[in-house]
Amino acid sequence: MTEVFVRVAIDQPVPTLFDYRFGLPAQPAVGQLVQVPFGRREVVGLICEVTSTSDVPADKLRDISALCDSLAPLTADWIALASFAADYYQCGIGEVAMPALPQAFRDSSRWNRLLAIEPRYRLLSAGRESLHENLPLRATALRRLADALVAEPSLALSDARALHPKASAAFKDWLELGWIELAPEEKVFVQEVAPSPLPTLSDEQRDAVDQIASATAFAPFLLHGVTGSGKTEVYLHALATILAAKPDAQALVLVPEINLTPQFEAALHARFSALAETSIVTMHSGLAEGERARNWLAAHTGSARIVLGTRLAILASMPHLAAIIVDEEHDPAYKQQEGLRYSARDLAIYRAKQIDIPVVLGSATPSLESWWQAEQGRYTRLTLTRRAVADAVLPSVRLIDLEEERRRGRASVEGLSGPLIAALKTRLERGEQSLVFLNRRGYAPILSCDACGWVAGCPRCSTYAVLHKPERALCCHHCGWESRIPKSCPDCGNIDIAPMGHGTQRVEETLAAVVPNARVLRIDADSTRRKGSAQALFSDVHAGEVDILVGTQMIAKGHDFRRVTLVGVLNADTALFSHDFRASERLFAQLTQVSGRAGRAGLPGEVMIQTRYARHALYQALMRQDYVGFANSTLDERRDARLPPFVYQAMLCAEGRTLEAALKFLGEAAEMFVSLPGAGHVMVYDAVPLTIVKVFNVHRAQLLLESGSRAALQTALCAWQPVLRTLRGVLRWNVEVDPLDV
Repeated sequence: MTEVFVRVAIDQPVPTLFDYRFGLPAQPAVGQLVQVPFGRREVVGLICEVTSTSDVPADKLRDISALCDSLAPLTADWIALASFAADYYQCGIGEVAMPALPQAFRDSSRWNRLLAIEPRYRLLSAGRESLHENLPLRATALRRLADALVAEPSLALSDARALHPKASAAFKDWLELGWIELAPEEKVFVQEVAPSPLPTLSDEQRDAVDQIASATAFAPFLLHGVTGSGKTEVYLHALATILAAKPDAQALVLVPEINLTPQFEAALHARFSALAETSIVTMHSGLAEGERARNWLAAHTGSARIVLGTRLAILASMPHLAAIIVDEEHDPAYKQQEGLRYSARDLAIYRAKQIDIPVVLGSATPSLESWWQAEQGRYTRLTLTRRAVADAVLPSVRLIDLEEERRRGRASVEGLSGPLIAALKTRLERGEQSLVFLNRRGYAPILSCDACGWVAGCPRCSTYAVLHKPERALCCHHCGWESRIPKSCPDCGNIDIAPMGHGTQRVEETLAAVVPNARVLRIDADSTRRKGSAQALFSDVHAGEVDILVGTQMIAKGHDFRRVTLVGVLNADTALFSHDFRASERLFAQLTQVSGRAGRAGLPGEVMIQTRYARHALYQALMRQDYVGFANSTLDERRDARLPPFVYQAMLCAEGRTLEAALKFLGEAAEMFVSLPGAGHVMVYDAVPLTIVKVFNVHRAQLLLESGSRAALQTALCAWQPVLRTLRGVLRWNVEVDPLDV
């Protein structure tokens, strides 16, 4: 009998597959999960090849321990996607494939429980006649369970337990009495979708929908629409048409942040109400482990028609994927910054091309990389120039020149200028809502002593500790270190230590004092730590229970605040002087997005931006609502400076116990790079410390590589990996392709 061998991908930082002897009775297939011995452990891996030979000596081969044959294999397209991501982002296929699966499927002891067919029960005619009559009048939970059996063709045990914790025992009794029976196993069925004719689309929206829905092969679209122009409505109409065309078609919708999923999910359920509840599922890191596993399985089996998720959903197994939508495609959150450092937006483009389907990138402020692709004709640009609501117009943008205010002797109150405070009071009198945006959480970024110059810092990081007044603590936003606020200066004993600068907590406190009777609500990472708290706070805003909303970038994008007519922006100038060449692009996008929260329901909107540089070209373009002009001028600057998208970059980061060790590692790596294939077409810059050098007592440095040829850069990086593994002296190192933070 011919021996069978399998090559398995395991979540290890090596680019190789591992050979095993397959001695189980079942027939292995590519895409199946297996349990294998690895060192002294048993781990779960993915079969990537089945072969009759192996180059590994027979005495070193080990046997497969278990096979998950009750789960349909992952498709060849999915494995090809994982393989591409591994090659492009310079890591092993196991580092892509295994983390893309829910944690529950990476534990072989849970396979049977996850994939077991859940029992369902249905009511018999005898039970319909006798069940309610024989239940005690005060048995509320039992009666609720009986009502569900009457209303539903069949009831799953998990749903029954949600109605009554002892449903299993009750069902056992009712089975013996002949009132219910086990329902036969139901086959997964796909419900048809009918395109919804409402609401009426504008001519621009209709044209966008028609072009997207008529695409029969790979077609990348850049949907550039001003804030409030109805991009979501274009998505929904296009999805309805695409899903109606094929009864088993699936669609993937990506959003940049978890807190944007509830309102998007509600819109999908409202529009596709004919679909079963399980036909629309979400995937993001905030889900409980079991829920994420169930949702992934629904997508993998095809019973989920629409998957809504954050960046990790781009690697979801969807065998009948027919369309991908990436909302707010410019958002940096689509780039993973730990582990596999991938761009979900870029993988969406590749995945659509791989399986020949349309992909839509939507944004009011597209990334310059996407804009350049559209300028070159590689993406089809669809434009929405007007707001979707009748009589709604883009808000006017007004710059409050803080230098001019100072010259005229108009003092600000804790960072809030007089004109902004007056505007907030006017909106309160009208019964309208206002939004104050400051992308800095905490009470103040610095606590210092005027007498000796002491500044509170984190003992584990090269950064200041942020003052959090409600918690009465100093906190590091990088490593999580916390300490009580000192009563006096630790260096000189001066008791007159004071906060410098402003965070959202301080602005919230100030607004409560300067705008009396206003209901002020703060939304940031501190106020939304508990699960579901963000959704509850946003619901309060939508319900009109808030007069002034204060927040960070969490409130800047995607939310449809119907009553907000004023947006105030604080402390935006710091981004103008960043060392990062993408800082101006991000600032323009951020300010455009937060400005778009005003005037969405037909009421006139106004945006007031406090700045000391009112004549800066970025602010002038923002006042004109001129993204096109800003994008084209910034691209000209990037072309002259030879920066992306006109060149391709990669970055080697090293972390060591000392900065010297990290820099030495990078220096040695650079010396060995120059002799590699393709290195002659790559520019290697000097190794430098990161902006925040030390985090959690680990020192960090970076080495930037740049090339006008993506192929040459990839060739050199691939040859560099084995060399880097021979170097010692640092705790960790990683190669990041297409870095966003340089």
